[in-house]
Parts: sequence; structure tokens; C-alpha cells
Amino acid sequence: MSDPVIVTEDLGRVRVITINRPEALNSMNNAVFGGIRDALGSVETDDTVAVAVITGEGRAFSAGQDLQEMQEGLSDGEGGDHLFPGMLKQLTEFQKPLIAAVNGLGVGIGMTFLAHCDLVFMSNSARLRTPFPQLGLAPEAGSSYTFATRMGWQNAAYVLMSGRWFSAEECLEMGLVWRVTEPEELMVETMAVAQELAANPIPSLIATKQLLMGPGRPEEAWAAHKRENAAYAGLLGAPANVEAITAFLDKRDPDFSSIPGI
Repeated sequence: MSDPVIVTEDLGRVRVITINRPEALNSMNNAVFGGIRDALGSVETDDTVAVAVITGEGRAFSAGQDLQEMQEGLSDGEGGDHLFPGMLKQLTEFQKPLIAAVNGLGVGIGMTFLAHCDLVFMSNSARLRTPFPQLGLAPEAGSSYTFATRMGWQNAAYVLMSGRWFSAEECLEMGLVWRVTEPEELMVETMAVAQELAANPIPSLIATKQLLMGPGRPEEAWAAHKRENAAYAGLLGAPANVEAITAFLDKRDPDFSSIPGI
């Protein structure tokens, strides 16, 4: 029997949610999307849990969308995000404090996920990128809105359009990350703050988060997601995207030179 792709552990009033696909660098497939959705939903309805912490097992936080699964979706003509929208809906509307502990590399959704978290801790050995241009795609997870809100327009534009790697210190300077730690101190410092928050009454924590989100963060993030879906519809499975995914699976650099308009 294979290990669960999402593992949860309660430490007092804090629930730690761990993405557990270390052999695939915690890339997110349907099982992971569904697992995160269900884990967050369970936290929300559990009166004994005040705060959620999400992290990754091994040397990655998440390497992003499972490109093998994406390729299979393109091959059978279905494509799409499948369980991704349900996970994102739960994430954008999550009512309790959510803290991310970025233990290693984060790619694509492994980076865009963080803009929905209330606090982000990051190991100084970790790094992040959103390689949407290199995949022939556009931003996802509402990041065309959340990144601009969290990091400012110019930082968001550079992160999303360049697709390059960003260090923990750069992410801290841009405002995506709240604190940078030594690798061995990541969970220690994350849990210290999580336990500090969790000592407070849950109704107060929920009310405070609702007030913070009151200017329309969930609605705007979801609206951005729907706009991004429309862009995806034209880009997913298009020649540039097919070449990019094929090149990734073949372990070579993509060659867009023969594609008209690229």
C-alpha cells in the first residue's frame, strides 16, 4: 500500500499538513489537490484546531503541477485542472490562520499557493519560481491578482513574466515571505508562531481573518482565477505548451523556434 500523499498531525491546537510525495518533489496531482482541499476543510470544521501549517516532505515544498499527469490529460483530450479548482476555492476562502513553512524548492503552484497564506516562513536554502512563460502558459491560482496585492505590481510582473528562480531573501524583500530561517530552524520558528496564534480564541482568529479579507481578497482572487482559466483554455495544449511539456519529460530544453508567432 502506497504512502498517503497528504499527512496531517495535530500539535496542540495546530494541525500540520504535509505534502508527502518526496520522490516527485511533492508535485501536485489530483490526489494532492483533493488531499489539501479535504485537509483544509477538516481544519475549518474542527473546533479543537485553531491554526493550520502547511509544508512539504523532503527537499521540496512543491515542484508544482505534475507535468506527467498534465501530459496524460493532453493525450487523452481531457486536460483541465480536475480537482485543482476545488482545492483553490477552499484555499481562498479558508477562515482560520494558515501558515506556510517553505522547506525547499517551490515551482508554479508551489509558489502561487503562498500568496493565499497569512504568514510564510521560508528556509534560506529554498528557492521559488513560476515558470509559466517557459511552459507556454499564463499565471494560475489567482496569482495575477494575489501577487500584485502581496508584492506590488512591478515585483509581480517580474516574477510572473521572467519565470526565474528567486531566493528566500528576494522573496522576503518583495513581501511574499514573512520570515527567513536556517533550514534546521524552519519548523521550530514556524511552530512557535503557530502555537502563539493558536493560544487565542478561535472565534477571534476567524473574525480577524474575515476582517483582513473584507476588502474582497477571496472574491478578487477567484475572479482572477476565472480570468486565468480563460487564458489557459487558449494556451494549454497549444504548440508552445506541448513542446515545453514534451521537452521537460524528455529532459531537454524546449525549442520554440519552429513555432509560428513564438
